[in-house]
Amino acid sequence: MRRHTAQVVKLLAALALCTAGSGLAVGCGSEQADRRSDDSVRTSQARAREVADAWHGSEAARVWATGYHPMGEVIELPEGAFHTDADKRAYTTQNFVLRGTLPTSPEKTGRVKWESGGSLALPLMTAREAYDTMARGGNDGPHLTVTDAKLGETTLDTSRGPATVPAWLFTLEGYDTPLKRVALSPSRLPKAPIEPAAEVPSDELWPVERLVEVTDGGRSVTVIASHGACDDGPAVDVLETDDSVVLSVSIVGTKDGSCTSQLLGEKRAVKLDRPLGDRILLDAFTGRPLPVKQGQAW
Repeated sequence: MRRHTAQVVKLLAALALCTAGSGLAVGCGSEQADRRSDDSVRTSQARAREVADAWHGSEAARVWATGYHPMGEVIELPEGAFHTDADKRAYTTQNFVLRGTLPTSPEKTGRVKWESGGSLALPLMTAREAYDTMARGGNDGPHLTVTDAKLGETTLDTSRGPATVPAWLFTLEGYDTPLKRVALSPSRLPKAPIEPAAEVPSDELWPVERLVEVTDGGRSVTVIASHGACDDGPAVDVLETDDSVVLSVSIVGTKDGSCTSQLLGEKRAVKLDRPLGDRILLDAFTGRPLPVKQGQAW
């Protein structure tokens, strides 16, 4: 197994910096030709089966099935967003300005209401807490101005299907409809019933960076997959079972020799044989459910 140890260590350091700061550089390039070896593909497939088997019938799967787990972005942008490139840049850099005072809410909990039935009470974010998840900029560049906020509702896809959830509706100067920010945090993830595949990624297996969205009636799953600057990009394989979908990321066309520590990310859409439904989406490398970036849309 080729590990390119020095390159991997550099990329992991870059990942730590990115997740603490501005995030990955994301591209949406076309799929690369799959030039992986048979051994690489078999390694990916074997690990995916181990993860699926570990989760099948586990306590972790039971806990997951009873929780609230968004399957996409928790921010809904105003209609027509954005009017200008400056506004878009302000949003992506999280540069907001608050004009006035944010309201308080007498409610301490909010309730998720699933379209299929059932509900769950969870701690409700204050308007300030919700605002702070979006407004982390504070530079002298372009900014978006929040003039008011009120508590309302929105709908989003979750691991248990569509749900109605409380949301803070922020009025933005210059926009006719509000920016909606879900006012609940996801349920705590259960401890995975399997350990990560390794201490560091290899060409054969990398962690999925995050889930972007589930579309096409649940038959298409889009993720951000990481890779380095000296390869041809990531490949994403899928293993479907009755109760899980396991995604495996590997690197295509890695070159030997020295390489920069630049960490890149690309969107990859994976087609499923049948709708995702309430099956759990898992990452083969970590053995955990796919992470969803909370607080900001790409």
